[in-house]
Amino acid sequence: MSTKNYTTNRFTPKYQIKKGDKVMVISGDNKGETGTVQQILTKENRAIVEGIKMVKKHSKPTENNPGGINEIESPVHISNLSLIDPKSGKATRVGRKTVDGKNVRYSKKSGEIIK
Repeated sequence: MSTKNYTTNRFTPKYQIKKGDKVMVISGDNKGETGTVQQILTKENRAIVEGIKMVKKHSKPTENNPGGINEIESPVHISNLSLIDPKSGKATRVGRKTVDGKNVRYSKKSGEIIK
């Protein structure tokens, strides 16, 4: 029997959310909470957001780490996050357009360009 390793995604998807963006959780246990994106996990379609979905992690003591119970952020699925509009401060969808030969993201609510 032959086992082949097929991959479904052979490219990196374009996300509307980037590292450093202010986002709001739109569904799940932490609905309505906001924070900044610390990391994007592209293979799992998830993002780590500062202060959102905190879990307790037990660690053994080492030379550098005293050990104990630490609280860390757990990844949140990208579909449960929405970018915050820089003008109104509410959740918004993201569009893409070309300005001066560069592709930029803009807020669908206010039309303002997201940096």
